[in-house]
Amino acid sequence: MQALLHGKQLAGHKAVVVGAAISGVAAAKLLAVLGAHVRLLDRNPEALDAACREDLTLRGVELQLGPHKQEHFEGAQMVVLSPGIPVAKMAGFLAACPDAQVLSELELASWFVNVPIVAVTGTNGKTTTTSLIGHILTRAGKKVFVGGNIGTPLSDLLLSGEPCDVAVLEVSSFQLQNVHSFHPKVAMLLNFSANHLDYHADVDEYLQAKLNLFARMNQDDLAILPLDMKDSLEAASFTKARRVYFTASDRFQENNLPGAHNKANMEAAWLACKAMGASTEQITRAVASFKPLSHRLQSLGEKGGVLFVDDSKATTVEAMRAAILSFDRPVRLLAGGVFKGGDLEGLVPLLRERVVQVGLFGANREVFEKAWTGAVPLFWEPTLEGAVTRLYRDSASGDVILLSPATASFDLYSDYKARGRDFARIMDGLPDDSEARQ
Repeated sequence: MQALLHGKQLAGHKAVVVGAAISGVAAAKLLAVLGAHVRLLDRNPEALDAACREDLTLRGVELQLGPHKQEHFEGAQMVVLSPGIPVAKMAGFLAACPDAQVLSELELASWFVNVPIVAVTGTNGKTTTTSLIGHILTRAGKKVFVGGNIGTPLSDLLLSGEPCDVAVLEVSSFQLQNVHSFHPKVAMLLNFSANHLDYHADVDEYLQAKLNLFARMNQDDLAILPLDMKDSLEAASFTKARRVYFTASDRFQENNLPGAHNKANMEAAWLACKAMGASTEQITRAVASFKPLSHRLQSLGEKGGVLFVDDSKATTVEAMRAAILSFDRPVRLLAGGVFKGGDLEGLVPLLRERVVQVGLFGANREVFEKAWTGAVPLFWEPTLEGAVTRLYRDSASGDVILLSPATASFDLYSDYKARGRDFARIMDGLPDDSEARQ
């Protein structure tokens, strides 16, 4: 990979990177390697620790931490926006560099990647499916980079110089709104439902961002798409790639991924890995050895006959629906946090069928109560610990206490991982036997 990079490719260019989180820092480092003059901005004066500041400064990156100013953007030929920063929100500052190319870190890094890319998007299941594909292809003998929105920016592959046969990337709608030439060999849309309506103008804008993944593919490429969207997608001219449609199947009898939604995820992964040269035998063996990721329908164990399941990664209504459908035992559901949109009222029939109690916690209490009051017994506690404690007190042997909140975590936690870790901590502190919890 390093052979594709040299310090003169962007010499003389001025680049502004907005957002000093993981992808912004990676983009700034890559731009510096390419010879650009790089200015990294973040509104938070404490966005970078001392070691990261020193590293970036040694690379020649100019740091501007604090309120943005138009002068920070003047003369820029490219502006790299970190995921979650809408172009519209930056319009006043971008006016200072009207001819600048606005792009994502994903787009920038893809210019220099010379291996096939498998890209996974969708509303739910992206991380599990991306990780599963990476696991299968690794077991099939390939050197695989797994990254993107999953936590390791594509720029890190280039900066590492490590050999690679294929890059498997989770890609979000935030990233895809700012790609212009990104071209995967295999791309999949796992599913689609309302999400991120606190970011996107409407559902149509969200869908168009997802479909932008396929816009530059050609007839030699493969688009893997959900069967339940076939009618609408066949009527759309969003790609020139060959299209195949998938749905849940029982192809993999041995697996550790519960729920019908994961049957669909495994089917999509099978199609992608077959296209990348893995045999059915290799795929079958790898699926059987794949373990669920943390915070994604992760069983934490039982206390007093009650199963505790961490699905903190379920930040959408449809992810919550899939989680509830994964259990044939009474569910006591934990929900609440920063609501991003979706049809909570549409879950009422499922709640009446599968959920015996709901423990709300944190923000957006009123949104859930408006949709669910009268449909299922529910209460609210300001903290997750309070809600878990009450659910456990009310539970019976055979129940499952399910953290599947259908929200972002930023009201109480730094991210969904911190929320999941706190759930595990709370569980560990509960009494072991049923009599002690009464």
